Order: sequence, then C-alpha cells, then structure tokens
Amino acid sequence: MRHPFLHGPWPRAFVHRGWHTDELDGMENSLSAFRRAATEGFHYVETDVHVTADEVVVVHHDPDLERITDRSGRIDRLRWSEVRSALIGGREPVCRLDDALEELPTTKFNIDVKTRDAAYPVLRTIARHAAWHRVCLASFDEVTLRLLRRVGGKRLLTSMGQQSVTLLWAGSRGLGFPFRPFVRGCAAQVPPVHGRVRVLDPRFVRTARRWGQEVHAWTVDTAAEMISLLDLGLDGLVTDRPDVLRGVLRQRGQWREQAVPLPN
Repeated sequence: MRHPFLHGPWPRAFVHRGWHTDELDGMENSLSAFRRAATEGFHYVETDVHVTADEVVVVHHDPDLERITDRSGRIDRLRWSEVRSALIGGREPVCRLDDALEELPTTKFNIDVKTRDAAYPVLRTIARHAAWHRVCLASFDEVTLRLLRRVGGKRLLTSMGQQSVTLLWAGSRGLGFPFRPFVRGCAAQVPPVHGRVRVLDPRFVRTARRWGQEVHAWTVDTAAEMISLLDLGLDGLVTDRPDVLRGVLRQRGQWREQAVPLPN
C-alpha cells in the first residue's frame, strides 16, 4: 500500500521553505510563508527543523539564528523561551513544528531533520498531532535516517539518504551488482547536477521507476528547467518560485489546486 503522503497530486509541487516571494521576501520557513503556500493552492511544502536545548522542534534551516532573524546564537544551545523571541525578517517569530502542523492540518510536510538530536523530538511531535499520514522525513545523515525509520516504523515515510541515492545512481549505470535490496526510502530527492556528475538523466529516472521509487529535484526555479525535468518524467520539483512552477503546471494541464481551510 502506498503511503498517504503520496496520495497528493502528481507531479508533486513542493514549496521550498514556504512561499517567500513578493511581500513575503525574506520570510522563509515562517508560519506566514506556509499559510501563503496553502492559500495559493499548494498541497506540499518543504521545510527544515532543528531542536532547542530543551528539545522543542523549531522550523529553521540554519543551525543558528543570524541569517534570517534579528537575533544570534546556535539553536541547540538556546532554550525555546529565547528562540521564540527571534523575529524572522524582523517581523514574525520563529515557529515550532507544532505550530505549523496545527495551523495547516491538510498540508503535507517534507521535513529535513538537520541533526541527530532532533530525531526523537521530531517523532514525538508528529505523534502528538497524529500526522504520520502527511509527513515525509529527510536527512543527509544516514544514521539519523536509520534511527527515524527504526523508531517510526511502517507508519513513517522517509526519503532516501545519500547512500541510497548513490546506490540508485550506480544501479542506473548497469554496473551488474544487485543494489536494489540496499536502497531505503520512498524517493530520491536530489539536485539535477552534483559537482561534475549529472544525476538526473533518463537512466536514473527509469531505474527509480523500475525499483518503485519517486524522483524529486531541488531546487528548481526557472520555467525552462522545470519543463525539461518534467519532460524527463520526474515525480516532483522543489522550488523557491512556486508562482513560476504553478504557471508551468497549468500550461501542461497538471495543476490541481487545493482550497485549504485556515483557522480564523
């Protein structure tokens, strides 16, 4: 049985860190950015989480607060009472994963778990909201992914880690070794190019399809590249320009808007 996270529209349009263009410029990973993505009709958002010193899961990409807030300091060395006073773009408090899941009960979240210490707090947060059906967890760290899968069990969906992506790529080259049994995760979430290696090509996509996995590309912001990748047969795109991606999908007859009820 396919996980409910994958019951959304195909191809999957992921809004990277929420909608943070136009008047929300500089407001990545804010509750306003997630609300805007939902009201614009998007089913999926991509985001990141860290954990505070007192194990509160906060939605934030960087390990520290400097780049996008008016405060400084490493999140894992601060208590939530300190982090909550940091304003994104000087306008809006950093939000907890609790807040995002509660505020947007029908939105699907692809969550990059940035540290191993965040694994248990993230799983507890998902359980608290009974949100297993609308969450996919990701991480660059294979140990973190193994921990998440072991504790989360079959109810938890994860994407591939770097090791599984490498095995999928090697399998797509026809190297003759049975790589498939060692691949874990529902989807390869990868950049089109990594260094000098072209990751996303017809062989990679065909192999993923044959092995029963999806392929999602990040971070794709131009219409020309979106069209090229969709023509290749990709299952999803992660973008900082959801307005552009929506236009491309509409032109292709592949846009399915969702009207999301928001709290008053």
